[in-house]
Amino acid sequence: MRLCMDWRAVKFDWNRARAFLVTVEEGSLSAAARALGTTQPTLGRQVSALEHELGIVLFERVGRTLELTPNGLELASYIRNMGTAAAQVSLAAAGKSQSLEGSVCITAGEIDAAYLLPPLLKKLRAEEPGITIEIVVSNETMNLRRREADIAIRSFKPDQVDLISEKIKDEPCRLYATPAYLDTVDQTLPLGVDNRPEFIGFDNTDRQISALTQMGFDVGLRDFPIITHSHLIHLRLAKEGVGLAILPEYIGDTQSELVRAFPNTAPLNVPMWLVSHREIKTSRRIRRVFQFLADELAR
Repeated sequence: MRLCMDWRAVKFDWNRARAFLVTVEEGSLSAAARALGTTQPTLGRQVSALEHELGIVLFERVGRTLELTPNGLELASYIRNMGTAAAQVSLAAAGKSQSLEGSVCITAGEIDAAYLLPPLLKKLRAEEPGITIEIVVSNETMNLRRREADIAIRSFKPDQVDLISEKIKDEPCRLYATPAYLDTVDQTLPLGVDNRPEFIGFDNTDRQISALTQMGFDVGLRDFPIITHSHLIHLRLAKEGVGLAILPEYIGDTQSELVRAFPNTAPLNVPMWLVSHREIKTSRRIRRVFQFLADELAR
């Protein structure tokens, strides 16, 4: 049955609706402007124009923040569905592209982006000069369903049913520090009260405590005097003799300033997953990069 729709009743600009939706999702005009690659004043004018078109107020300014009005909250649910549909259109269109020429966006954490990807992408560029690569470096989980990236290197299997994932391997990780630092601490287990080593922590230190517990260490928050979400800063701090850092063997073993701490303990095996969107996988270009990374990373 054909749906009858009065197209003349649609009296607003869909681009302005997108500006409103991204502002809602990002939480501010400035963040939304960065996400869309535009300026804050331009985005503000688009949202104001949408309010004028619809004859309702979407946001109220409270101090320096924007809060949705009841009308804005109701409208956001409808426009969010439009945004999801628009993303699906982009995914379907990209999935049907069979050209090897074009761009592929890869997201990875700092440490993998800095040490793992460069030699692989050098080889890929030699084999496929028509493919350009954008690298999004983030220790946060990028949303592949919203096309924030085409391919992701992750340490966990995603649970979204519309994502394709392939486990590449388990990456052994160990504790590393400078020899001079290790001379000042006790390297026997269980850890004693005196001369306890200090560990460089992540933002989510509870996960790190759990990982170290699996390795046989009885540690708590007191053992993490420095916390940073940056893996590269972990590496630099370890080289400065500040404490112990958990690093992949392929990095830690190649750093002349560092040695393995507690070398007789078993490594912590961190899974490596390669992830893409189910519809994106039908794109010849992205499938080529996905398979290339899978083969190279498995080595």
